[in-house]
Amino acid sequence: MPELSRSQVVVYGALAVALLLVGARAIRAEGGESAPPSAAASAEGPGDFSLKSGGGPDVVVDVAGAVRRPGVYRLPAGARVVDAIGRAGGPDGDAVLAGINRAARLADGQQVMVPERGPGGKAGIAAAPPDDGPISLGGASAEQLEAIDGIGPVTAAKIVEYRDQQGGLSSVDQLDEVSGIGPATMESLRARLQP
Repeated sequence: MPELSRSQVVVYGALAVALLLVGARAIRAEGGESAPPSAAASAEGPGDFSLKSGGGPDVVVDVAGAVRRPGVYRLPAGARVVDAIGRAGGPDGDAVLAGINRAARLADGQQVMVPERGPGGKAGIAAAPPDDGPISLGGASAEQLEAIDGIGPVTAAKIVEYRDQQGGLSSVDQLDEVSGIGPATMESLRARLQP
């Protein structure tokens, strides 16, 4: 094998470094860069565990209902409803977890309402909004959505399905993408829903 001159070694070394830098930049652009796990801080107190960041800014959610420590919590982007419930100390003894989608992704400003067992063992929503007040888009049931003018059972089911597929919604305007919702219905939704 012929020996390389000093200038050839320098050129090959520079090429190798350049290729490594280009490769690292390509990996980062594809989302392969991993962020270190971070303990998400709570507005109520320190967190008990850490979550891996899903990339992007943190989300702030309000966890209410049948949990041990209801409150407003900051969680990493990509966190799920189950993570928010865990951050709030977990479900309390009266929680009815079958009433919510714990696998849904959290959206910034979302309210996670954990239903609680009411009198006679029936599940009910703790601190449900009054009939004339705004309904939380993040936790509205199909029945609550049907109470809005222009929303029937089929459209209400489509809204809940779309919300679950999106992992939550941060704005009422996102419902414009649901089939069957026209401009008049959007106005009714804006008047009766809050993010």
